[in-house]
Amino acid sequence: LCCANRHINVLVFVAQNVPNSDWEKKVTEYFKEKLKENNATNWVPSLNDVPVHYLKPNSLVKFRCMVQDMFDPEFYMGVYETVDPNTNAHVLHFGKYRDVAECGPQQEIDLNSSQTVTSERQTFYCVPVPGESAWCVGSLTQSHAYISASQARVSPSTSYTPSRHKRSYEEDEDMDLHPSKQKEQHMGKSCCCGGDIHGCVEPKRLETEASAGHHVISPNCSPPLDLNFPLPGEKGPACLVKVYESWESFKVNDVLEVFGVLSVDPVLSIVNSEERDSSSLDPMECMDTAEEQRVHSPPASLVPRIHVILAQKLQHINPLLPTCLNEEESKTCEFVSNFMSELSPVRAELLGFLTHALLGDSLAAEYLILHLISTVYARRDVLPLGKFTVNLSGCPRNGAFTEHLYRLIQQLVPASYHLRMSIESMNHSRFIPRKDYTANRLVSGLLQLASNTSLVIDETQLEQGQLDTAGVHNVTALGNLITWQKVDYDFNYHRMEFPCNINVLITSEGRSLLPSDCQVHLQPQIIPPNMEEYMSSLLTAVLPSVLNKFRIYLSLLRLLDYSISDEVTKAVEEDFVEMRKNDPESVTADDLHKMLLVARFLSLSAGQTTLSRERWLRAKQLEALRKARLQQQKCVNGNEL
Repeated sequence: LCCANRHINVLVFVAQNVPNSDWEKKVTEYFKEKLKENNATNWVPSLNDVPVHYLKPNSLVKFRCMVQDMFDPEFYMGVYETVDPNTNAHVLHFGKYRDVAECGPQQEIDLNSSQTVTSERQTFYCVPVPGESAWCVGSLTQSHAYISASQARVSPSTSYTPSRHKRSYEEDEDMDLHPSKQKEQHMGKSCCCGGDIHGCVEPKRLETEASAGHHVISPNCSPPLDLNFPLPGEKGPACLVKVYESWESFKVNDVLEVFGVLSVDPVLSIVNSEERDSSSLDPMECMDTAEEQRVHSPPASLVPRIHVILAQKLQHINPLLPTCLNEEESKTCEFVSNFMSELSPVRAELLGFLTHALLGDSLAAEYLILHLISTVYARRDVLPLGKFTVNLSGCPRNGAFTEHLYRLIQQLVPASYHLRMSIESMNHSRFIPRKDYTANRLVSGLLQLASNTSLVIDETQLEQGQLDTAGVHNVTALGNLITWQKVDYDFNYHRMEFPCNINVLITSEGRSLLPSDCQVHLQPQIIPPNMEEYMSSLLTAVLPSVLNKFRIYLSLLRLLDYSISDEVTKAVEEDFVEMRKNDPESVTADDLHKMLLVARFLSLSAGQTTLSRERWLRAKQLEALRKARLQQQKCVNGNEL
């Protein structure tokens, strides 16, 4: 890591002294190659695991995140020239990978230089993956070792005490909201140094971003900064990720892993506050509102900047799997083949585990496995193919069962969220992201989730009541998510469709109020006297190594390709014709689609990437058992579930 950071400085130094060198391409190629060596990516500190105040500014870091919003492209001085007024010596500098320009204590930036080059970069507002499970963060990566090692290097005590003064987040926020305090700290002894805000030793700095206009700020103190996380109670840093190339390949809600230069320079807050103060003198010149300036230029201590050297979209966020399974690397192929060879016992153990979690119901456990490995693999016109929303009806009403079932699912999948459906939550929660034109940002909502997130909706706590307009919109949004796998974001004057890929599991007493692809009525074989104790004992009884196999199993199988041969397709068609002849009223085209879906995920759950006659018959058997159970329950209750 230290070597990597030194190389950043060396490459930038070379660029400054050899302006015509193709240094930008060399930086990217260098780090791309170095990060492939000896699991080097594991030793780059991650902002997901390591607190920002442990990290050295301008060091190499990584961040696993979701693009929550895209800001307008910004202009910066890619090349700028400094001049020494005493000697008239000119020096050329590069501004890439920086937020502020650096020059010597006796130098000034020549804003009228013919050598100045204005460049463009794209800023993404990124947050940690919403609902990311605790087992994905820190505990399974070597970044955790980095935290321990860095703490040990700094201080042997349990409390971190840096050698230089470091403000807490609360103090830093107070400084940023009251810039005069920060200015006093930085400028207290600078008068004798010719106005250098960092004193005589450190070089003075000037912000390199070319501002599009002046800004206005209210004289009153601003409210605390909203980090705009989609889900309540989320923790972790939000970051402004600045991309220099190929940014058009990234879009809102993409999950990325970025490697770049960390920028947390407190001078950013000083410069931004000075811009606000100066802009308040002439409100007519304003182009950005004070709120927009506050949102787009938050304190670097709260929202660090990352200047991207490398960035890649992630197929998944399971740390137990290779990052990219499409690559034909020997290690990746070996990993997949080794795991597939032991797939059968892993499936059997997982089925047993989920059967106990579903109170002894093995049929419901089969369908839960199929649900957990389902994914939208294609879209035909507006129809998403591969979605498999399951409505688990017959659940106990008190909500404790769903709560504990969700906790078990949370231990199996990389990202999830438990939505407790009630009149109050429907009426008062914001499900749909909306555009705030005053702050020029996308305000997040509960349904702004990353692909393959497991959404568990609990209807067992739903009581009678009146839905207001917001509640109706939220229920409609859930229905659209389930049926079309899309969320219509609110841009005030119009709605914009954002496709998604969310696994939805609905627990309810009777048939759900929401649409679903498959209803499975729970038939408990055991009724534990203490649900919490029963579910907790299930989890503690599973060895960590076995639990990890479950996690790999569920993540890996949804990434496999699948096909049906012409021979099997013909056999399925003939079989369906026979079924229609025998029972034309109850067997429909929807039933065929559902059986094909069940057959697909049943095959994948066994590690088979093509449909066999055996799996097709097993899918028909499961569907017959599921329908018979629903019919039986309907007869018992005297009405439809």
